[in-house]
Amino acid sequence: MNVSVVVPAYNEACRIGAVLRPLVSCSHVDEVIVVDDGSDDGTAEVASRFGVQVISLPENRGKAAALDEGVARARNDILLFLDADLVGLKEEHIERFISAYRPREVDMVVGVFANGRMNTDIAQKINPFASGQRILSKTLWERAKENVEEMDYGIEIALSKLAAKEGWRKERVKLDGVTHILKEEKRGFTRGVRDRLKMYGDMIRWLVKKV
Repeated sequence: MNVSVVVPAYNEACRIGAVLRPLVSCSHVDEVIVVDDGSDDGTAEVASRFGVQVISLPENRGKAAALDEGVARARNDILLFLDADLVGLKEEHIERFISAYRPREVDMVVGVFANGRMNTDIAQKINPFASGQRILSKTLWERAKENVEEMDYGIEIALSKLAAKEGWRKERVKLDGVTHILKEEKRGFTRGVRDRLKMYGDMIRWLVKKV
């Protein structure tokens, strides 16, 4: 089973290495694509040191559009999406995650944080299908993506809603010890809160949107 990994990244130069290091070492991964979503901190340069494919977008277009660019370049039908700011990701997490995906038995696998840090653990227990860590096919991605330039952080909700509507067979995998850096930690309190509110706004907008 050949898997293409798509990692959307915006100003993650200090953090993306921790995600790419286990990915390039994982025998289950056939291809890694980093989509630099208009960063101005050298994210693309750092990613290129790992020998992965790097797509540099000239301006920030949002998470959904960045993912779609990566999917368009992916040579495999099976896609693994991972955020660029994960902490604690190991090769065994990736192997277990990919092994849980069985094309004729499971349509989508969602990775859920566990025992990483309290706030991210609680958030994913409340709403696990808002997770950005997931595996699915290109065919299902094409059915879910709609107005990708407008979706941004609403893409995970859109995927989960369509999965529920169409009865996709889903499985969850615990990513034990994995978490991510909060927006307030990356961008400072004021901008971090503003970006977090935008993220929640995108999610709510796609939650109430009819599919």
